Amino acid sequence: MSYLARTDDVPRAERRDFWRGVVSDAFVPLAASFPAGDSFRGRLRGGTLGPLGIFDVDTDAHAAHRTKRLISSHPADYYKLGLLVRGTGVLSQDGRQALLRPGDFAVYDTGRPYTLAFDAPARLLVLIFPRPMLALPPGSVERITATPVSGTTGLGALIGPFLLQMGNNLDELEERGGVRLAANVLDLLTTALADRLGARAPDPLFLRITTHIEARLGDPCLDPARIAAAHHISTRYLHKLFRNEGTSVSVWIRERRLRHCRRDLLDPLLRDRGVSAIAARWGLLNAAHFSRLFKAAYGLTPRECRETHRLSGETSRL
Repeated sequence: MSYLARTDDVPRAERRDFWRGVVSDAFVPLAASFPAGDSFRGRLRGGTLGPLGIFDVDTDAHAAHRTKRLISSHPADYYKLGLLVRGTGVLSQDGRQALLRPGDFAVYDTGRPYTLAFDAPARLLVLIFPRPMLALPPGSVERITATPVSGTTGLGALIGPFLLQMGNNLDELEERGGVRLAANVLDLLTTALADRLGARAPDPLFLRITTHIEARLGDPCLDPARIAAAHHISTRYLHKLFRNEGTSVSVWIRERRLRHCRRDLLDPLLRDRGVSAIAARWGLLNAAHFSRLFKAAYGLTPRECRETHRLSGETSRL
């Protein structure tokens, strides 16, 4: 685990702006509001395990906002899970409000507006991961965003303490073993949410494989044979797993790569990075082929997509 930021390290007058930057860098771009006065303290530590980001947030009273404007200018298709460790918090999304008490957790979607507010000092464990890692229909998950899951009953009683133990031992998690641990965490969470929805949980092996793929999307040599070998199964069985989920290995990899490319193309911080460089970052080395795939998926070429988004952003500021 490699990320640590503390407001104690900056002058008091700069702490609020510093904190806005900290949470935006760690998660997705966020706005923040604070109580009157100039005192604020916050600490964030954590990092990534494959496709899973895990962060321990210790903060004074404030509210974080994912607004429509930020979603438009910085799209991101992630789910977040917030597990309250200390204090209380209120998560608002999709017309619902979840009052979180210690041990409770809730899921929320970075693709739609939300607010997470604390009226007193609190500690929160936050997981962030690509939406497909849940392998549940987004429309179904939308029904349970901002609904509290108790950490004292049912599957929540298993997940909450497990995640809290991870949060307490962030510095001891090694990357190699951590990727396997991330797959187990997402498997457990998917099972819990599927149970809450009354839906079928995907095959645990499928979840481990998609986690493996997500962590290696930038490898242009990623293919079914390598994926199957890494999980000690035949390519035939690998294809069967994906057919059971209504897709295929190649379609899954292509869609995940294109989504990452689109996100990078629309990121103002990456506007000086060339289209080919962005495609190569996600394992797509043939620029012409990438352009065709992108247009088929989104109706615009990569350059048209970037330019259209840039012009719409300039218009919104007029």
